[in-house]
Amino acid sequence: MNDRHTNNDPETPKPRTLAVLVTQGLDNELSSVAFTIANGGLTAGLDVRVFLTSSAVDLVRRRAAGQAHVPPLEPLEKLISDFIERGGTLWACTPCVRSRGYEDGDLRDGVVVTGASVLHAVIKEGAATLSF
Repeated sequence: MNDRHTNNDPETPKPRTLAVLVTQGLDNELSSVAFTIANGGLTAGLDVRVFLTSSAVDLVRRRAAGQAHVPPLEPLEKLISDFIERGGTLWACTPCVRSRGYEDGDLRDGVVVTGASVLHAVIKEGAATLSF
């Protein structure tokens, strides 16, 4: 975990964590719904972590999200960019990324390629979970 998610001040409550598991790719509106809800969590003051698995890793391939827009939601590209810029944590499943032949340079900035242990860790700490 990085310092952004560490709170050592006993006077300041640690924000509640929301873990969002996304399995849907560019061909399903649930990927846009997932990022809309994740951004809403940031607005609500939650510490939001998104874990992409299966075809959802295609969402963070450079320029891929520009292909998807589900009105009346914001374009998927904007939803993902806003999520990263606002401090959300974005993880992509290592085997899912590698099985598609993607290298780290193929993915947008701000994506951390990692195994599911990071997701398990936040769940063990009491994170609320959603799956799309």
